[in-house]
Amino acid sequence: MSMLLWPGGTPNALGNEAEDVPTLVPFLIPSETPTAVVVVCPGGGYARRAPHEGDPVAQWLNTLGISAVVLHYRVAPYRHPNPLMDAQRAIRTVRHHAAEWNIDPKRVGILGFSAGGHLASSASTHYDLGNAAAEDPIERESSRPDVQVLCYPVITFQSQFHSGSKANLLGEPADPALVELMSSENQVTEDTPPAFIWHTADDAAVPVANALVYASALSQNQVPFELHVYESGRHGLGLAEEHPQVRTWTDVCANWLKKQGF
Repeated sequence: MSMLLWPGGTPNALGNEAEDVPTLVPFLIPSETPTAVVVVCPGGGYARRAPHEGDPVAQWLNTLGISAVVLHYRVAPYRHPNPLMDAQRAIRTVRHHAAEWNIDPKRVGILGFSAGGHLASSASTHYDLGNAAAEDPIERESSRPDVQVLCYPVITFQSQFHSGSKANLLGEPADPALVELMSSENQVTEDTPPAFIWHTADDAAVPVANALVYASALSQNQVPFELHVYESGRHGLGLAEEHPQVRTWTDVCANWLKKQGF
């Protein structure tokens, strides 16, 4: 079941094709009590959304007793702020449907891979508590996630960055002010939600420095985090079921989520 993210009309839409209309795909689990929920953001360099980082990840979260929604956010030719608007809207939408979907509005996380990890970190550092005066009841909800899970994430656009993600999100040449604003390590505060981060040390597409610089910013602001760096692997592993070492990330992440009350 797919649902429109903006049923009243998508802001800044360039047309009416599928790629102009962001959607949410809920993976809700039956439960006697409200469940936690995680918004899943597949990667793809802000040019596409990788299928193996979407539905299979939501299904894995369901095995943990966590509901999930897969976000089909806008990618190129759409640039900032459109993907971030979609992520913020997804979090608000989940909270708006909390009673209907039997989820806990105080346990809403976001998880992303690669450029989707950048989107998840952006939503975790650029948020508001909602507009109480908004006509649209969804816009009255907070867009702040309660936890963030970042899988081989793009974080920075200032050093050792992923050039494709930067060009697709910010354009070429990128405005220096936007580069500063959308380098997530610069936006961490003491109110940034707790984070679980994993990366591979030999990632040839998105340097592990991205994960390290974000972890350092979290540490400096005393934000709880857990960081796992695997010696080897490759970019884009997703659940990494075929990789004997990296596949353990799902187990350690499950333990971390449980510790966070998820």
